[in-house]
Amino acid sequence: MTTAFDPIELGGKRLANRIAMAPMTRSRAFGPGATVTELTAAYYAQRASAGLIVTEGVQPSVVGQGYPDTPGLHSPEQVAAWRRVTDAVHREGGVIFAQLMHTGRVGHPSLLPDGLIPVGPSAVAAKGQVFTHQGPQDFVTPKELDEGRIVCTIAGFVEAARNAIAAGFDGVEIHGANGYLIHQFLAPNANRRADGWGGDAVGRARFGIEVAAAVAEAIGGHRTGFRISPGNPLNDIAEMDPADLEETYSALLAGLAPLGLAYLHLLEGPNRDLTGRLRKNWPGVFVLNPFTHPEPTGHDALSLIQDGTADMIAFGTLFLANPDLPARLAAGGPYNTPDRATYYGGDHRGYTDYPTLTA
Repeated sequence: MTTAFDPIELGGKRLANRIAMAPMTRSRAFGPGATVTELTAAYYAQRASAGLIVTEGVQPSVVGQGYPDTPGLHSPEQVAAWRRVTDAVHREGGVIFAQLMHTGRVGHPSLLPDGLIPVGPSAVAAKGQVFTHQGPQDFVTPKELDEGRIVCTIAGFVEAARNAIAAGFDGVEIHGANGYLIHQFLAPNANRRADGWGGDAVGRARFGIEVAAAVAEAIGGHRTGFRISPGNPLNDIAEMDPADLEETYSALLAGLAPLGLAYLHLLEGPNRDLTGRLRKNWPGVFVLNPFTHPEPTGHDALSLIQDGTADMIAFGTLFLANPDLPARLAAGGPYNTPDRATYYGGDHRGYTDYPTLTA
């Protein structure tokens, strides 16, 4: 019987276990030009016992930033700063992928330079607000990406992926979930286009597929993962029609499957049947961030590897507060309690000061 503590081959690398650290925004890119710091290097190195670390969302371009103090991978300074992180993780024996997250219409002009405004598949504002340095601000109507800008946006993902490899990352995860740009293209309420990038399920899946294909061609499919969250309403996404949801994600996976990607990462909703169908239709490694709301993913999720529901399990909040999470899971706890007040921004408190079992 396969367990979470058995090794697994992923992208040509042998991972020590099947426990992944899920991407979590921490908003601590306080270095010049949205660069990560030595504190970031310490944070990820502490968690290098994960089979796979997926970083916080990293914007692939200037206009892809949706939150304060999030890091980028689109400048030489950012590449150099991330190299300190990857070197630190590798010294501890870890494997680390950078998550490329273009937030699309989720953001605000005050977060962007030179008069830029957020972009999206259609000029449709999300309902709600985003946090900025000036406090919460209403989402604005994004600038609709024309054909030329879509091509440039895909090229931005490719350049960021190349930068990630130059920075020493073992690969990248393309963020197609949580209401950000790729998810906006997938969702009929955010994508109202009538051209080849919208309309039916195949058209709405096209952008995500072409981003993945271009990145895989540039750095290798074995270095490329892809994250999805079907039906997730975060950031005003509406994908609740079961038939359309099934058709959309079937079209997406049909386009992704031939690319030889390292893995598919599912942020699960309450529909475990859908998870099973996605798992069945995915030919490679299947990483699951299981639905455990309102509790964080915990020890019980390890059984999903034993019963074949997933190849790897991604832990979020529990990894934030427990840098040695694999050891704690193996021992059955105890677990540190995360401090929600320190999730975003701040200093080392709630970031690098959580104790290990041996501390």
